[in-house]
Amino acid sequence: MMSKIEIIDLSVPTEESPSEALSLKVIHQSHKETAPVLAGFFGCAETELRNGLGYANDRVDMISHSGTHLDAPWHYAPQSEGKPARTIDQIPLEWCYGEGVVLDFRQKPKGSAISSEDLQKELAHIGYTLKPYDIVLIMTGADRFWGQAEYFDAGCGMSRESTLWLVDQGIRVMGIDAWGWDRPFWAIKEDFARTGDRKILWEAHLAGIEREYCHLEKLANMDKLPKPFGFKVACFPVKLTGGSAGWCRAVALIES
Repeated sequence: MMSKIEIIDLSVPTEESPSEALSLKVIHQSHKETAPVLAGFFGCAETELRNGLGYANDRVDMISHSGTHLDAPWHYAPQSEGKPARTIDQIPLEWCYGEGVVLDFRQKPKGSAISSEDLQKELAHIGYTLKPYDIVLIMTGADRFWGQAEYFDAGCGMSRESTLWLVDQGIRVMGIDAWGWDRPFWAIKEDFARTGDRKILWEAHLAGIEREYCHLEKLANMDKLPKPFGFKVACFPVKLTGGSAGWCRAVALIES
């Protein structure tokens, strides 16, 4: 008997919203609007097309970091581990499919940092030991604000120290359900104004200068997973030549 696979969508919609107001614009073209183009291709009159209609089409203006996407080391800095940083088309596809584990930090205060101690405590709580090439998903609860202006400022975030700890466990792809991998910008801005400490500026991203890794941003629906582990994650990015990121339809696969 063939096993059954349940698929849970871990991606936000690719759509215009207050969350994406600065980076995504979609123009939907109707079948009627494209009829002259299709007629031109075939050298016929529009009336000779079936029902006088062409095809539905969409014109999209978006950055590579719109919607759910995988960031490449090139996004963080020109070099990683002393070598030219890899772009998204150079990322090994083997990194993008593996055993998944969700770590739940919805209880952490908004704008706070997740430490390596936090990671270890949550792993102990769920009874899971990380393996190389696991895909670690950080749940902050920020995805419930998708489509609202509050999304940009929601959730907690990772630090340099906690990011490097994951890489040291053999993790190459990790992800979060918030707008970005680091803490929300407002929290970093407040701390920098108070301390003047330059090291906190985008520190989790810049961990990629020291150790090569990729992270997913703008994930969703981790709360729909029945267990925090025991599933596979697939997050293959679009092969954007020279890109700093690639859009992806991240999913969890649960075999029963």
